[in-house]
Amino acid sequence: MLKTTVSQDQTSVVAAGGRMDVEIGSLRLKNPVMTASGTFGYGEEYAPYVDLNCLGAIVVKGLSWKPRSGNPSPRIIETPAGMLNAIGLQNIGVKKFIAKKLPFLRNYDIAVVANVYGETVDEYLRVSELLTAVPGVHALEINVSCPNVKKGGVAFGTDPDMVAEVTGRVRGITGLPLIVKLTPNVTDITVMAAAAEAAGADGISLINTLTGMSVDVKRRTPHLKNVTGGLSGPAIKPVALRMVWQVAQAVQIPVIGIGGIMNAADALEFIIAGATAIQVGTANFVNPKATLEILSGIRAYMDRHKFENIRDLVGALHN
Repeated sequence: MLKTTVSQDQTSVVAAGGRMDVEIGSLRLKNPVMTASGTFGYGEEYAPYVDLNCLGAIVVKGLSWKPRSGNPSPRIIETPAGMLNAIGLQNIGVKKFIAKKLPFLRNYDIAVVANVYGETVDEYLRVSELLTAVPGVHALEINVSCPNVKKGGVAFGTDPDMVAEVTGRVRGITGLPLIVKLTPNVTDITVMAAAAEAAGADGISLINTLTGMSVDVKRRTPHLKNVTGGLSGPAIKPVALRMVWQVAQAVQIPVIGIGGIMNAADALEFIIAGATAIQVGTANFVNPKATLEILSGIRAYMDRHKFENIRDLVGALHN
């Protein structure tokens, strides 16, 4: 039976004694299958297709202080092995999320992870403080792939000092488990992960999308109005897997693997490479039930190979 404990300082979802339990700091999940922010809405959109109670956690669409309409269309284009998106972080804003979306999620025995972003450190703090104060949010995932407007638009996650500043400042105002989501568009991902860990992160999630573009050769124009976008899907899995493996060896805190996970075999690759949990993103657009099928496949693999606990698989890679 799932037990949910709520407090202002710390919220945890616990499934006692389960072979699939994983921990991200003080956050305990009943299994390692999470949804990736921006691909599962606010949970309500997928509820007709997926039993939300079966998932380890829902990571909701990124939240900013004020609502954002995002970039102009076209802002999504399919690629040979994935998709490019330039949605522009469209969302309803943190206050409307708390008022309109969070009550629905409180009906489920599932961890709710709020993805937070901002254009300034102060915006990260305002959003995080508001989310910390309400029941039903179990952890924060800080998206440091956002442009810092006070630094000329340089993404927070490309500078270890800015990663540390955002992480440390948010850590100082919340008792919730704190996950930092890293951008892959850097020279050395381990430097960014180490900066987040040193500043107080409880976990690292990676990777966010890779920057890419697509050209309409007939019109000689970009397919995306924004010109560039974030590449996701199977095309980025080898890069994501390599970065997860590197970071898992470089930090002591849990790593959450993201990037091109379409089925259970993909998820198992990340877990074996060192990921404590995984997030399913683009696959949700192709198959709304992908998360449940992945969870079932992981369980079947454990039965077949006689693994008693999912934790025995984490980092079980042999050279």
